Amino acid sequence: MKNYVSRLIVLSAIVAFFAVSCFQKNGTLKNGSVSGSVSYNFDIRPILSDKCFACHGPDAKKREAGLRLDVAESAYAKFKDGKGVAIFPGKPDQSEVYKRITSVDSSYQMPTPESHLGLLNENEIGLVKKWIEQGAKYEKHWAFTAPALPAVPEVSKEDWPKNEIDHFVLQKMEGAGLTPNEEADKSHLLKRVSLDITGLPPTLEMQKKFEADGSGKAYEKIVDDLLGQKAYGEKMAVHWLDVARYADSYGYQDDEYRTQWPWRDWLISAFNRNMRYDQFLTWQIAGDLLTNASKEQILATAFFRNHKYTEEAGVILEEYRVEYNIDKTKTFSTGVLGLTVECAQCHDHKYDPVSQEDYYRLYAFFNNSREVGYEGYSQQTKPAKQPVMKISDQEARTLLSFINRPDTSALMVSVLGDRDTLRPTYILNRGVYDAPGRRVTASALPAVMKFDTVKFSQDRLGLAKWTTSKSNPLTARVFVNQVWQEFFGRGIVKSSGDFGMQGDLPTNPALLDWLAVDFMNHGWDIKRLVKQIVTSATYRQSAKVTDEKLKADPDNIYLSRGPRYRIPAELVRDMVLSTSGLLNQKVGGPSVKPYQPKGLWEAASSGRGSLRMYLQDKGEALYRRGMYTFIKLTVPPPSMIIFDASNRDHCEIKRSKTNTPLQALVMLNDPTVLEASRVLAERLTLKSTDAEANIKESFQRIVCRSPTDKELKLLTEYYKNEVSIFSKDKKQAFKVLNVGEYPHQAKVNESRAAALMRVINTLYNMEETITKS
Repeated sequence: MKNYVSRLIVLSAIVAFFAVSCFQKNGTLKNGSVSGSVSYNFDIRPILSDKCFACHGPDAKKREAGLRLDVAESAYAKFKDGKGVAIFPGKPDQSEVYKRITSVDSSYQMPTPESHLGLLNENEIGLVKKWIEQGAKYEKHWAFTAPALPAVPEVSKEDWPKNEIDHFVLQKMEGAGLTPNEEADKSHLLKRVSLDITGLPPTLEMQKKFEADGSGKAYEKIVDDLLGQKAYGEKMAVHWLDVARYADSYGYQDDEYRTQWPWRDWLISAFNRNMRYDQFLTWQIAGDLLTNASKEQILATAFFRNHKYTEEAGVILEEYRVEYNIDKTKTFSTGVLGLTVECAQCHDHKYDPVSQEDYYRLYAFFNNSREVGYEGYSQQTKPAKQPVMKISDQEARTLLSFINRPDTSALMVSVLGDRDTLRPTYILNRGVYDAPGRRVTASALPAVMKFDTVKFSQDRLGLAKWTTSKSNPLTARVFVNQVWQEFFGRGIVKSSGDFGMQGDLPTNPALLDWLAVDFMNHGWDIKRLVKQIVTSATYRQSAKVTDEKLKADPDNIYLSRGPRYRIPAELVRDMVLSTSGLLNQKVGGPSVKPYQPKGLWEAASSGRGSLRMYLQDKGEALYRRGMYTFIKLTVPPPSMIIFDASNRDHCEIKRSKTNTPLQALVMLNDPTVLEASRVLAERLTLKSTDAEANIKESFQRIVCRSPTDKELKLLTEYYKNEVSIFSKDKKQAFKVLNVGEYPHQAKVNESRAAALMRVINTLYNMEETITKS
């Protein structure tokens, strides 16, 4: 018996040893030393949000033991049995939270094994302990505190900054032991800024002009030129089209045609006119409610009517009417406020201080629309759904001259418009349309900023004023972050659609606040913001990366090198068309149907409606910018989807970035790429018989720099080999050139043209060509 007890003691000791060792590896027993002041917002709240709020957060229905750890009052309060407190400021050993996160007893420790949330690591436990020792001070969520203009920091490398942005960036960089890269060479910098501002690569003329200008203002002058081009409005509109979930069809089964494109024309015009962002939002949220609202102001509200709309017989009208308003609420809260408010549709938000009541009070702003859930099945379809704004030919030529009309027929656009009598709004139990609960009135999110009914009317115009108030902590921050994302590939807040508790923390909070306040203080001027960013030394850095920098900062969080990533899907098409000379530069107008693999629409069609078959366009319509490509919601443009374009099914703030073999296959085989290669090859071959000169010009047009001697030699040898092959087989040369509908050049040498086409197609397939570097 004694031997049995001895063995049992030894076994228990071994188990305990391995248990402790295991937990030490996970960091639950070792207390890491944490120096300095611990911030609740930036150090503690992310830990509690990940590990605790699911059971001890804002959602009352899922709350365990009646304990909230997201508010100080509950965390400091005694437990119901009067024994102990969750957090005892200054005394971690008397804080139940600390005792449980350091426990190795699975029946006592937190988070529980059953929650599958994972144990806290060594550093996290050290932070919690230090925070409690320092008084466990709670803070309002950083994003819900109005930004204040921070002082521009001093830096040691005083000759590097070109504007205030660089001071904030360099301070962080120096703190991480990094130094900035040298400025990118002229060719790379021009390509980068041209793609970022206009979405198009620089022309040969622009490249020569910039290279020849040796003045200190050369770069600023080229930036001003680019900002003045109409292509600027088109490039800026691409992101907002994702936010607005713009498409050219209604979605659902029959997916019929609709005419929302006049709103897209307005959007491009608004960016080109440099409309103030607060006005830009106000018109889209409540243009129809402005005093003596103009047709342009009403047209702007089409932003909220780009959602899907059913034309299937037998649907329940109220169900879909509610669904459309839920979509509007999500688009506003995600695209404008940067919050995941939709999580509170069925229950209180599990992480953010947004109750289900808060959700439906926000929803109430959109619930008074004259829009109905169903207007008839697909054979009774109309290109716009009520409320509708009609635009006559006279109005399009005068009041709305920015609309690019194909003919003189009247246009119809779905817009916002409210009922004369207020429709009551109820909290929908479990978010179900036919389960109304308590009645609520319209109000914005109290956690963000109080909705003062003395200052703000309880309609969309009041919501617009609340949104664009300088006291609103989110609106300016969210927008400048989205703009930053467009130029650097990631926002200062990486989760650009989630500024809430589960979102990423800003990598440079002071810079974000400075940009937001400066933006508001200078009239919400978007072009000024863009120019600030692209003229900064931060933006102008070379994208070269050393092994040391890659190891120290793989994601370039500290911005010690320039941005480098593949250009968006629409811009891949634009680059190919513009460099070949094929691009139709007409701005605005209806969407077009370029080349597309056969049978895609037909295979996914219900067999009804005008969009049951894909009818490819002809002539100049084939060569329009990517943003004008027709988007059918059930079958989005395949080549653009392969390059990660939004399918426009819902509001999207940030596109994914992937690298797949399909992308290479598109660049190798897409008819547009092949046709562009053919057209440019024929033009150059007809103009000159100097093969080397033609290759140099092609390279300069497409890659936007001069080829190196090695590159030129390689491409010239490839060209000569192809000429030799095609000279012996004229039929093969004809077959290679027989692509696309653009007319062939007469009297061109087919063997030379086919060989040069192969070289040009190779250039289009270089990674550098479609990469902003």
